[in-house]
Amino acid sequence: MTQSIRFEFSPLPQSTEPLRIRVRDFLARELDAGTFAAGLGPGINRHSPEFSRRCGEEGFIGMTWPRRYGGGERSFLERYVVTEELLAAGAPVWAHWVADRQSGPMLMRYGREEVRNAILPRIVTGECYFCIGMSEPDSGSDLYSAKSRAEPVARGWRVNGRKIWTSNAHRSHYMLALLRTSPSTPDNRRHGLTQFLIAMDSPGIEVRPIRNLTGDSDFNEVVFDDVFVPEAHLIGEVDGAWKQAASELAYERSGPERFLETVFVLYELARAAGETPEDRMAEGLGRLVAELSTLRNMSVAVAGMLEAGKVPDVEAAVVKEQGTNWEQALPARARDLAPGACADPGNRVDFEEVLRYATLIAPKLTIQGGTREILRGIVARGLGLR
Repeated sequence: MTQSIRFEFSPLPQSTEPLRIRVRDFLARELDAGTFAAGLGPGINRHSPEFSRRCGEEGFIGMTWPRRYGGGERSFLERYVVTEELLAAGAPVWAHWVADRQSGPMLMRYGREEVRNAILPRIVTGECYFCIGMSEPDSGSDLYSAKSRAEPVARGWRVNGRKIWTSNAHRSHYMLALLRTSPSTPDNRRHGLTQFLIAMDSPGIEVRPIRNLTGDSDFNEVVFDDVFVPEAHLIGEVDGAWKQAASELAYERSGPERFLETVFVLYELARAAGETPEDRMAEGLGRLVAELSTLRNMSVAVAGMLEAGKVPDVEAAVVKEQGTNWEQALPARARDLAPGACADPGNRVDFEEVLRYATLIAPKLTIQGGTREILRGIVARGLGLR
């Protein structure tokens, strides 16, 4: 279906400013208390159950969810403000991140009431963590080619197969998995995929860590060997999960995390440049900040569209594609600007360490959440070009 790309731009309402101040005060208290330490790297790569519980106590998880599940019934734009502040500070939000951002909303929309009542309140308190089972060793971002299977058995389903690049699977209580329940058809590759809620302590699950360039093992391969999934953990429609997954990805792809994962490089570059940078540095910093501001406006627009009940999957794909390109290129652009700008030897040491870390994590940014090729295909399809 052909559509136009329409970002409905509007500033965040002034009514969100008291909430922003409240989040900043909370972060300052947590830093002073030692709950977390500011440091290299984005908060979505840092895991702290204690910090997640504190976010739950503050009402910063499940903000838009109904009160009957423990949520705050706030707006998507208020949630955006909280998310932006937490990520900008590098707070360690990874424990609750996926559950709050996408898995909880999926359960509310497609899960059974008994599952919602059992799980959603635990997410809100920062005590229940999720991972996403989409990519597979032979399919990557081409989710239509998924081969891991769920077959009906008495009182449920039996799951066999593998998922890969599964972030935080080794620390998660549940996986929301996309599995094949029927073959695709020649005229519909999307047919035959179904979503399931899988408890990660189920017999038959093996989690194999994958070490990345930084030496961390945040993502994993997950192997399913005759894993039983109860009938109540079927999420949504059998064979029709693609439309569900598409709405899930709109949440995943459009937030400020899609341009803030390496923003600490920009912080350090500005600090190292000082208050009176030379002209080339000032121009370079100005371009980077202007680009970042544009990406933020696009992301806020998508949040507003979600608030209005729309499914801006094409706009979300644009934010993710442009945002991850920007944050991936940032370390190299900063290094190009840096020569001669860091007269203080201490500044140079700090800046080099920041660049080293950001350079190592940069290659993954245009892959996670959908490769740039997949995203451009989504945009082209939305415009009727393929």
